[in-house]
Formats: sequence, C-alpha cells, structure tokens
Amino acid sequence: MAGVSCPLGAVLTVPATLIITNDFPPRVGGIESFVSKVCELLDHDVAVYASGSADAAASDRDRPYPVIRDGPLLLPTPRVAVRAAALLRAVGATRVIFGAAAPLGLLAPSLRRAGASRIIGLTHGHETWWARVPAGRQLLRRIGDSCDHLTAISSFTERCVASALSPTARRRMLRLAPPVDIERFRPAEGAGGSRVTRCVAVARLIPQKGVSTLLRAWRMVIDSPRRGGDGGDLIIVGDGPLRARLERTIAELRLSDCARIIGALPHAGVVTQLQQASVFALPVRTQWAGLNPEGLGLAALEAAACGLPVVVGNSGGAPETVADGETGFVVPSHDHQQFAERLGSLLDNPRLAQQMGARGRRFVCTHFSTESARATLREALDL
Repeated sequence: MAGVSCPLGAVLTVPATLIITNDFPPRVGGIESFVSKVCELLDHDVAVYASGSADAAASDRDRPYPVIRDGPLLLPTPRVAVRAAALLRAVGATRVIFGAAAPLGLLAPSLRRAGASRIIGLTHGHETWWARVPAGRQLLRRIGDSCDHLTAISSFTERCVASALSPTARRRMLRLAPPVDIERFRPAEGAGGSRVTRCVAVARLIPQKGVSTLLRAWRMVIDSPRRGGDGGDLIIVGDGPLRARLERTIAELRLSDCARIIGALPHAGVVTQLQQASVFALPVRTQWAGLNPEGLGLAALEAAACGLPVVVGNSGGAPETVADGETGFVVPSHDHQQFAERLGSLLDNPRLAQQMGARGRRFVCTHFSTESARATLREALDL
C-alpha cells in the first residue's frame, strides 16, 4: 500500500466495514455529509479509504476511525482495485460500502474475491443520468449485479436507477435517505412566535440550486404592496463557484440591505440560522436536458426539522421533502413570481407558517429518522 497517507499499522481495531469513497469531509456537500453520517450509523466501526489532499488527511486525526487517503481521485482502475483489496484484507473488514455506487461499485468483484461478504453501493442524484445514457446504463447494471444492495435516497432516484438494473438487482434495492438528526436540528427553545421575518436558504452555490431565481423572487417580495417595502431579510448559507456572480445579482437587484450570502457554516452555525428564520426556500432545478435533477434535498429536511415551512423547486426528488400545501409548497423551479407569492403568503401569515413548520417537523421525524436509517443499513450489512 505504498503511497497512501495513513499506514495500515495505524489501524488498531478490526472494523466490520470498509467504506470506499471520493466524497468525504472536509469536502462540503450532501454526499460527503451522508457518508460521514453512515460512519455514525455504524457506531464508527469502520475504516475509510478515500481520496483527498494532504490537507484532507490532516483533518482526519481526531476521527474515531482510521481514514486512509490515496490521491486526488479514486477510480475503478486496476491500481485502486489492488489497493482496496489489500486494505480490506489488512484491516480485516468483511463488509464494503461504496460512498457513491457509480463508478466505484465496479470494484465490487475484486473486493468479493478479497473476502467481502456484503457489499452495498449508495446512490444519490448523479446516478440518475447514468441510468439515462446507454454506456452508463450498462455500467450501472454491472454494479447492481455485483453488489448485494444498491440504496436510493428518494422514490424518484429509485425509479431512475432501477430502470437500468437487472430484475434481480432491482428487487434488492433499498430506500436509504440521508437521515436527519432531529435532536440537533430542532426549533429553538421557546421559539413560538419570536422568530424574525427572515427567509433562509442553505445550499452549495451552483446553478442547480436556483439561488438566482430566489433573489429575483425576493425582489418581488420586497416590492409587494402588502409588505410596504419591508420584506424582512434573506440569508443564504453556502459557498461555491457562483458566489461572485450572485453577489453581483444582489447589487443589481438593489437587495444589499436585505439579502446576504454568509458563506458555508459548520452544523452548529446552520442550525442557528435555521432557528432564527421563519421560512426556508430553495428553487432547485433540473439541468442538462433532464440529466441533472435534484436527488432529494437534505437542507430542506433539516429546515423542516427546525420547524420551518419549506418552499422548494419541482426538480427530481425535491418534492418528496414537502407535503405540498401541508408542510410547505412545491413550485415550478424557474417561476420566481410564484416563489414570491408563496413566500409572501407565509411571511404575511406567521400563524400559517408556524402550523406548516410544526407539521413539517413531524413529517421529518416520521419519514427520515436516524433510527430507521440505522436499522435499514445494519440489516443490509447483516450486522
């Protein structure tokens, strides 16, 4: 295993599960958060084989499990296959989880030969376009046949991925959405009617998240005669390649006094922002002629767990984060006017917003609990 950033001799315990992934903290993103959460669901009885720079390796020292870093990107090449199999044997793990099934799930046969008794591939949003491209469909089919289970984060992604699988692999699919920590993401103590008039969005600043549409909608909210020029504040939590462009849009729309991008925050900071808001909105959209939809939307679920009504774009699995008309609203992704109307109705009626938020928290507790995800994962791994 020469060249990896953590010597195998540093592994002091025998983990039950080896996780192989390109998506792992300190990188920020939905898949990264999900894979990190999987480690928690397995009580940290894992070893992680991940890509990452030297800076990434430095962040691993305080983790309660070993993380072996190996260059900027893991691909299902012969070199990575040999190293992954050697690592599986060295740490003594008998189970494997691919942090993203495509393309690393193509390593499954070599890991099976190395002694893996159970192999699971997590799917997210990007596998949906694999399922729509002929070459991608063939590879997904191979991955599905090589793994014991592929998981899906939503009904939408499950339908898309299943369409590329063999009948046997399709029957073995499991629903495993990113669970929400409802003890961490919860309404502030004594929140009641004390929240200020504030809309919050939490997202990576990329075109798919639709923040530019949200800014245009917010201009309309501010200009609404009902609000008399006082629409409250719009707080955007996140960072990404579009930040500079979105900052210019804020200036062009004359929103500098009431809309701010505050950058990415750790979990505690995100919770604080959600607890101080009165509504969550994110006009997620589908791109690339339908090949790049939203898989689900963890940020919307975390907002609902904090007691916020949620307004999201109608893309992919995003509508599954909302009981439309009960816990929030699903709106056409590019329709900034309808977004403004829905936001205005919630900001103008705090009682309605609080009622929807309370129902939203119950919705998340019922359908996206940590306990349910833990049970599904452990049963799939035969633990």
